[in-house]
Amino acid sequence: MCQVSKYINPFTDFGFKKIFGDPSSTDLLKSLLNDILKFEGQEKIKEITFKNGELLPEAPEERKAIIDMMCEDEKGNQFIVELQKVSQEHFQSRALYYTSFPIQQQGIKGGWNFELTPVYFIGLLNFEIERFKDQPQYLHHGKLIDIYTKDVMYDKLHMIYLEIPKLKKTKEELSNHLEWWMYVFQNLNRMNEIPQELQNDVIKKAFDKAEFASMPKKQQENYHKNLKVYRDLMNSFDFAVKSGIAEGTRVGFQEGKRKGIKEGIKEGKKEGKKEGMREGKKEGRVEGKIERSIEIAKNLLNANMDLAFIAQTTGLSIEEIEKIGDIHD
Repeated sequence: MCQVSKYINPFTDFGFKKIFGDPSSTDLLKSLLNDILKFEGQEKIKEITFKNGELLPEAPEERKAIIDMMCEDEKGNQFIVELQKVSQEHFQSRALYYTSFPIQQQGIKGGWNFELTPVYFIGLLNFEIERFKDQPQYLHHGKLIDIYTKDVMYDKLHMIYLEIPKLKKTKEELSNHLEWWMYVFQNLNRMNEIPQELQNDVIKKAFDKAEFASMPKKQQENYHKNLKVYRDLMNSFDFAVKSGIAEGTRVGFQEGKRKGIKEGIKEGKKEGKKEGMREGKKEGRVEGKIERSIEIAKNLLNANMDLAFIAQTTGLSIEEIEKIGDIHD
């Protein structure tokens, strides 16, 4: 079994839903959402009702969207809360796709006047978005605006991203309640005690829910399984990034065969070029990378990642990945 710390990892699916997904105790989720959306006073979310996290389109042949959490407040505002563990191509497009379902579901058959309640997509990200990497802000809140006047044209569609790794502060440097939440996300599974500053804070409840030893045996077993999947996913993604696979493995392999991996793909290409200059090792290296790509594909399939993302990450074709999935099953 996986070795675990005193508190579970909130970036695992199990950990996130254990802490924030309890319909009978919504204080933690309300606190996090109010901090992210900067709701205060009368605007604050007072009640939250959980809804089914699986959004089904009208036509059965259309693609389904499965989200981490979907809930509604006392005013009818819709909230989609998505935990994203690793960077993924077209993540923002996927987030927008998710918001289309609660918008469509607000349609009332027979006499609907198209009035909509606000929809908020909130992405809790364990990575930095490429287009925002040079910006120090860790919180981004988008609406539809007039590109000339910068005035808001439509205020009922909200796209919010929280880049949690951008917080580089020590505990003593934290300046607001949201930063405390981010700090807990980053460090909860490495802590052995509750910080003194949180003893009288709602965040203390997160520690209570996340204590591994206090969970029933069945939940402990489920967490062990989920933690292994999470670690496999992170290890696979780290390997892909370091070797340059995430930047274009397929191109790297083709270049490697034709030109000894000419120039390579970032660090992966550099390393590949060095090895490519050594006669007699070319084929073995290529075969080894293919075997590693297959291993990565298996891990990503276990994590239920999209086939297109797996193909881009590993350099394998969709057909090859589907065969791996059949064998793996």
